[in-house]
Amino acid sequence: MALASGGKSPQFSVVLCHGFGAPGSDLVPLAEELAQLTPQFAGKIAYLFPEAPLELGGYGFPGRAWWMIDVERFQRAAGNPLETATMSGEVPPGMPEASQLLLGCLEAAERHTGVPFGRTLLGGFSQGSMVATDVALRLPTPPAGLCVFSGHLLAEHEWRHLAKNRGPMPVLQTHGKYDPLLPIAGAMALRDLLIEAGLPVEFVAFNGPHTISIEGINRCAALMKRVFEA
Repeated sequence: MALASGGKSPQFSVVLCHGFGAPGSDLVPLAEELAQLTPQFAGKIAYLFPEAPLELGGYGFPGRAWWMIDVERFQRAAGNPLETATMSGEVPPGMPEASQLLLGCLEAAERHTGVPFGRTLLGGFSQGSMVATDVALRLPTPPAGLCVFSGHLLAEHEWRHLAKNRGPMPVLQTHGKYDPLLPIAGAMALRDLLIEAGLPVEFVAFNGPHTISIEGINRCAALMKRVFEA
């Protein structure tokens, strides 16, 4: 796990998980961007970036993965509600193990920094947002908030049950309207599930592809201000 910044005794933490095929350091530059947008927390936030367990060198990708996925299947789901619904109901092979690994990282971070889950903003991009969502719904106490950049609904039955018992965890979702890898329908299905469970969700659909938008970074900083100042 990369530690981008933070004072000797941080009061809060931000944990962001990278996406499929990216190196573990992929989201580290976000620490500086978020820190610039939240100067009132200078030296008070530990920014942590867990690294996925699988190496993808043999699959034509330079980075890592939380579990193996069928990228073409997600692409085929675009405009196919039945396929999207089928994928949303599945628990991908390897996701439970990845979630356990991330949970272990969070527990180690809590011991190292002294920052509890309740003062930790958890999130990620793409596949990283999916494992972050799974863990956020399963933690013994809810994190300060959940940030989902370009995510997708998975494990629908489990997540629906867990979300109903999660409590008032604020959620930020951002997704590109023209995302060719993870169609926005999957993100909207996740949004609807969380809202139906009673969670406060801010959903931002931007005019772009599979990426983290500038607006998404600004909204994440705003979420940090809300949950950490509270």
